[in-house]
Amino acid sequence: MANIKDLKKKIKSTKSTLKITQAMKLVSAAKLAKAQQAIVSARPYAEELEQTIKTAASLVTGYEHDFLKEDENHQHAALLVISSDKGLCGGYNTQLIKRVRSFLKESDKDLKVFFIGKKAKQVISKEINTGELFTFTKNEPTFLEVEEVATQLSELFKTGEIGSLHIAYNTFYSAMSFDPTIKQLLPLSLPESEKNKLREQFPLDFKYEPSATEILNTTIPEAYNSMIYTSILNAQAAEHGSRMSAMESASKNCKEAIRELTIRMNKLRQAAITTELIEVVSGAESLNG
Repeated sequence: MANIKDLKKKIKSTKSTLKITQAMKLVSAAKLAKAQQAIVSARPYAEELEQTIKTAASLVTGYEHDFLKEDENHQHAALLVISSDKGLCGGYNTQLIKRVRSFLKESDKDLKVFFIGKKAKQVISKEINTGELFTFTKNEPTFLEVEEVATQLSELFKTGEIGSLHIAYNTFYSAMSFDPTIKQLLPLSLPESEKNKLREQFPLDFKYEPSATEILNTTIPEAYNSMIYTSILNAQAAEHGSRMSAMESASKNCKEAIRELTIRMNKLRQAAITTELIEVVSGAESLNG
């Protein structure tokens, strides 16, 4: 059973931990505000651009682009997993890794997995065909840095080394909510059923200025790069939100632990005082005899 001295040490240690968790919570809250603003600003443009490109490419006849080539019989594919470099962020990495494992199990392709962020690679590297770990000069990569990664991965698709490219990340919804997501990046096309629906929805022949080829040749690579960049923004916002929530819970647990330890220490102290008083009274009575 712990004595008063041991309990004092535990209380002191827990108070030090509380200071750390509260500081980390404040830092994550500040980073979340910035990351949330970035993803809220970028997401509508990226989603609309992606859908517009897929729609236009489905409706234009006779158009071909490297990013639209489909080969369902190709046995090789790639997956880019965006996790965090640091821990202490609740279920952020755990849930993403669980989703990735499920995807790997369900896929009938020979998958090569690339990474942004160390945590996922540390956990599943022995289970998979591991590709490169992409790093950046800062925690928040610039669009140009992301474009370099996107180009490196798209070259695998262009050269026929892989038949499809997917990305796994946590989609940000709020500080308390995110969803592990896996989506296809390449080929940047729609299923045939959706193409037929679009052709029924837009039976007219659109006029393009400049030509449809020039427009799509410019915007398709932009849409592809934007999809990866937006995924990284989603992942960053979700990471900061998850870490802020985790540190808030840790702070509450620290406060509760300090309260319980203090009560135990006070009870032991009270018992010790009571014992001393009994000894004094007993000694006095024996002297009075």
